Amino acid sequence: MAVHGMHREASIEMNASPETIYDLISDLPRMGEWSPENIGGEWLGGGSGKVGDRFIGHNRTPERAWSVPVMVTIAERGRCFAFVTRPDEGPYVRWTYRLEPSGTGTRLTEIWDVEQLSPGRRNHTQAQHDERSRYTEGMLATTLAALKKTAER
Repeated sequence: MAVHGMHREASIEMNASPETIYDLISDLPRMGEWSPENIGGEWLGGGSGKVGDRFIGHNRTPERAWSVPVMVTIAERGRCFAFVTRPDEGPYVRWTYRLEPSGTGTRLTEIWDVEQLSPGRRNHTQAQHDERSRYTEGMLATTLAALKKTAER
C-alpha cells in the first residue's frame, strides 16, 4: 500500500509479444537504456532475474546520484515482473511491470508504489512527496515509450 499518495502507474500498447517485452524489462542491467533516472546496474551473486535475486541499480538525477539494492519479488515470464528497493531495511519502493495480451500485442503497465518512506524522505513535506510523484509519473511515460521503441524493432 502506497504512503502519502505516492503511487503512480502508466500503460502503453506495444506491438510485441508479452515474452519479448518481459525479456527486456527483466534484464535490469539494460534498464538504463530506457529510464531517464536509472543508468544501469549489476546482478549480485550470479542473479539473472528470478524471485529472490538481488541487483544493485545506479540512478542519477540533475541533483544527485545514488545506488540502491533491489530484490526480485515476482518473475512470471510474459505476465509480471516486480522488485523492491532496499529489501533488508525496507522495502521502500515496489516497482511492478504487468503484461497483458492485447489486440495489438501487449499492454505493459509500469507501477511505482512507495510502501514506506526511506530515512532520507521521512522529513519531507507533502509538497515534496507530491513533486516526486509528479516527476515519477513523467519518468514512467518516458521509460515506457523508450521500451516500446526497442520492443517493436
